[in-house]
Amino acid sequence: MSEQPLLSVRDLSVAFTQGGKTQTAVDRISFDIAKGETVALVGESGSGKSVSALSVLKLLPYPAASHPSGHIMFDGADLLALGEKDLRRVRGNKITMIFQEPMTSLNPLHTISQQIIEILKLHRGMADKAARVRTLELLNEVGIRDPQKRLDAYPHQLSGGQRQRVMIAMALANEPQLLIADEPTTALDVTVQAQILELLDGLKKKNGMSMLFITHDLGIVRKVADRVCVMTKGKIVETGPTKEIFSNPQHEYTRHLLAAEPKGKPPLADDTAKTVMSGRDIKVWFPIKEGFFRKTVDHVKAVDGIDVTVRAGQTLGVVGESGSGKTTLGLALARMISSSGKINFNGRDINQLSFNDMRPLRRELQIVFQDPFGSLSPRMSVSDIIEEGLKIHEPKLSDAERDKRVVDVLNEVGLDPETRFRYPHEFSGGQRQRIAIARAMVLKPRFVMLDEPTSALDMSVQAQVVDLLRELQAKHDLAYLFISHDLKVIRALANDVIVMRNGQIVESGPSRQIFEQPQSDYTRALMAAAFKIETAPVGIVSE
Repeated sequence: MSEQPLLSVRDLSVAFTQGGKTQTAVDRISFDIAKGETVALVGESGSGKSVSALSVLKLLPYPAASHPSGHIMFDGADLLALGEKDLRRVRGNKITMIFQEPMTSLNPLHTISQQIIEILKLHRGMADKAARVRTLELLNEVGIRDPQKRLDAYPHQLSGGQRQRVMIAMALANEPQLLIADEPTTALDVTVQAQILELLDGLKKKNGMSMLFITHDLGIVRKVADRVCVMTKGKIVETGPTKEIFSNPQHEYTRHLLAAEPKGKPPLADDTAKTVMSGRDIKVWFPIKEGFFRKTVDHVKAVDGIDVTVRAGQTLGVVGESGSGKTTLGLALARMISSSGKINFNGRDINQLSFNDMRPLRRELQIVFQDPFGSLSPRMSVSDIIEEGLKIHEPKLSDAERDKRVVDVLNEVGLDPETRFRYPHEFSGGQRQRIAIARAMVLKPRFVMLDEPTSALDMSVQAQVVDLLRELQAKHDLAYLFISHDLKVIRALANDVIVMRNGQIVESGPSRQIFEQPQSDYTRALMAAAFKIETAPVGIVSE
């Protein structure tokens, strides 16, 4: 490290005041980041990692948030003492940030190109043509396929992983001195994750850029960080060089984190179990229209002729890179988007049913979405969110009975029922995902589509959620369609697995066969990226 750090955080505290009560979220933490160095903040959700990072650029909801103590020194100035005008010269230029949830960070009314070009024009004074060329270069660098076709796309037209890559492109556009990355690879599949880590590492070396890397994925920390700060309950309990932290952890909490990982193997697939959901020759094609009359000139074949079977008490895992069609397949099976082909739910063909005819079936057919902050209403309390389905599907329940069901399901997903009158923004990302799971489970469904339900959770909570899903499945004989890029979670939970790429299935079979004896080159590449990322060179697999 150099004598003068690029960023120096000293004795920083963060408190939140609400209803006359003040609660400390970060308690007197200190750390430095040298030029060209990567420091990782790790810990479970709610530990104070993101709050600490947001404090650097004063992005917390002031005046509800305050700093009872501390200084944040950057380039000779205390950022906490700067006015808004001076801070604007730092934000997005010298210090940029990649946020955890891209759907809430990108403007839904502007195209991808408009949002990136705006940054280049504002901070670098580029003309429209030069900014558009640079935008294409950035999208290509972060692994967006066919970036020319994506320039005029809106955020909702991209997959979760693609939206996160756009956020990374925006953050890197101005070649900042310090990049704050808040779970930057959460929504990315393992192969693109390797590419993004390689990209960030290359930019760091090329520009002498420093990084504050916030993550719950310790495998990534081991690969990218020079030093690690371990946080819990608002305090840094251990800090040191990455190799020392992993080889000889001193604090009990650090040892707990290192030991946490979804464990266990699923039971063998039972072909005699009742089929709850099946799809035959499922196709979802989106038209590409051009010209004044918007004539259809081609199609994006998001799902192209897929057969699936999901049985009672079992889990079908769906894996593949972002944009491969995983979520589109799940939404088609759940009748959330139109598709062709045959969809059979509990012995009934549902693909031709009208909206009204589908409504009675919604209680038995539930979804847990990838982005909990986008799927939970910010205007409703947790209690209102969870009991909303009960009011629609079980209207005869009394207020007391509904409240008991809400309390019971919150206990099941590991949340304090006393927090049920709070709002989603008052919870961490991992806690919001558990609320989303509770909302689905409170109706006791037969089939649940889980779209990246553990992507926002730290390792120890991932293991808890996998155990919880197993318990609920065994208790209620649930059928799960589990969509994920986290192959460790899929291996721990799925009975059968299908591997998707470009809207088609490249390999399918029992989970143990897929993981132990993959047949296709693509599946082997996914396995290599997922299970050898700690020892193999970063970027071993290209998209």
